[in-house]
Amino acid sequence: MLRVRVGASRGLRWGILTLATTFVLVTVGSDAADARSRRHTSHKYSAQQKRHSARSSYEPPYAAIVVDANSGRELHATNADNQRHPASITKIMTLYLLFEQLEAGKFKLDSRLPISAHAAAQAPSKLGLKPGQTIQIDDAIKAVVTKSANDIAVVIAEAVAGNEEEFAKLMTRKARALGMAQTVYVNASGLPDDDQVTTARDQALLGRAIQDRFPAYYRYFSTASFSYNGHAIRNHNNLLGRVAGVDGIKTGYVHASGFNLVASVRRGNRHLVAVVMGGSSARSRDARMRDLIEEYVGQGATMRTAAKIVETPTAQAQAKPALVVGAPLVRPESARPEAPANGSVVAARTAPATAAAVTATRPVPGSTEPIAAIRVKTLAVRASTANQNATIDALSVAAPASTQAPAHVITPAQFHTASATSTPVPATAVPAPAVTAPAAPAPAAVASAPATASVNPAVANEQAAPQVTHSTARMAPRGSWIVQIGAFPDEGEARERLQSAQNLAKGILGRVDVATEPVTKGRETLYRARFVGLDESSAEAACRYFKRNKIDCFAIRN
Repeated sequence: MLRVRVGASRGLRWGILTLATTFVLVTVGSDAADARSRRHTSHKYSAQQKRHSARSSYEPPYAAIVVDANSGRELHATNADNQRHPASITKIMTLYLLFEQLEAGKFKLDSRLPISAHAAAQAPSKLGLKPGQTIQIDDAIKAVVTKSANDIAVVIAEAVAGNEEEFAKLMTRKARALGMAQTVYVNASGLPDDDQVTTARDQALLGRAIQDRFPAYYRYFSTASFSYNGHAIRNHNNLLGRVAGVDGIKTGYVHASGFNLVASVRRGNRHLVAVVMGGSSARSRDARMRDLIEEYVGQGATMRTAAKIVETPTAQAQAKPALVVGAPLVRPESARPEAPANGSVVAARTAPATAAAVTATRPVPGSTEPIAAIRVKTLAVRASTANQNATIDALSVAAPASTQAPAHVITPAQFHTASATSTPVPATAVPAPAVTAPAAPAPAAVASAPATASVNPAVANEQAAPQVTHSTARMAPRGSWIVQIGAFPDEGEARERLQSAQNLAKGILGRVDVATEPVTKGRETLYRARFVGLDESSAEAACRYFKRNKIDCFAIRN
């Protein structure tokens, strides 16, 4: 009897001990699991917090413009002339060049384009076709418009120009011909590249031009979605079908640019083209575009009075054919001006030296006061003439003194020695007879020159407002391109900047002539700092070098 009791007691103790041990192990295991869970949750939350913080601090440079496409009048502008990266709105120009080929009959919508290895290797967004495959042009256009397919943009470039590099040169030339003076393309897709730049104003101009030139093909930009190989592809432009009247045209994003959008809206008889660049998100960009449309659509003209935007072979862009000269630019106080530190002004359009021109230069970024247009007479003067300066002075008597402002050209050897020459940069040009000076004039012959000059009657009968001054004679340069690095209130500062820039880029500009050209706006005179007489490749190389060294620069054909 005693033995049974002892066995039962021992069994009870072992049972209690086993139960306690099990409880401890379960508790420890549970705590470890909870700790791991808390650590995992903490890391996940921390990563989400970092991503949210990065998004909230992401503030790419902003720019915007709204243009009334019926009248050509600018209704709103914020940093519209400051250079930005275009991202995928680059593809508007890619399609512009393709539409040209279609219009010329070189391709048809059912033509098939081959996919190269280079095209297939492009970064997303892309359609994902393999080398050796082909795509019909109709599908290619829709893929670019909706999915913003980078691989297909390269396919188009190679079909038109043989390779993407040559196509980019065509894009830049076309931009100049349309008047997009501050736009440079280096690829067909808009993938990141420091040298690929544009402005909101230039993109608004392109958004209007592609509709004027190709109204039938422009309808592709209103494609909300399309099906390819069984997959439905939706347009990235979220305003299509959601904002009344929006009929296109293109979105874009790279990190350096922020979220960009060029939009066209038609309500009733009104038609606006607006650009927003530098949105911190697609949603904020779209919201800003909606606000601009709603604010300004009611101010649009109901009849088309603006001339169609046309191309000019010498890049004298009729960029704003119906812009009312003298009308103030709308720059709200909320705008964030970002004028370059060196005072760089917007590139003006160029014209041949033998044309009588109507000059209308854009204001310095941030200015609300436009420069009024004047008519000037341009003279063609033979270079290397012994008495060239005297000839120029004598012939210039025919024009009002207020319209004459000689540019100063300085050779590298004599940097501070000025000679009479100029680089006229009118925005639009009206051809007129040239005036030729005698090769070796005597004083008497020179004095009689104004009487024999042939002048456009329209110019002679119109009084010129002396707000803008340009020299009207120039020396024959070695090349026809100019590189401008800024416009400064002091001529001495302009020369110093030129000297410093030339020393920095000796390998490219060591023997190139430099010039300061005065331009007067109201009571203010600025001096353009320029390298003159370059060929196209040297000018573009110089600008690329300067931009890498944080010097504002643009290259234009003289």
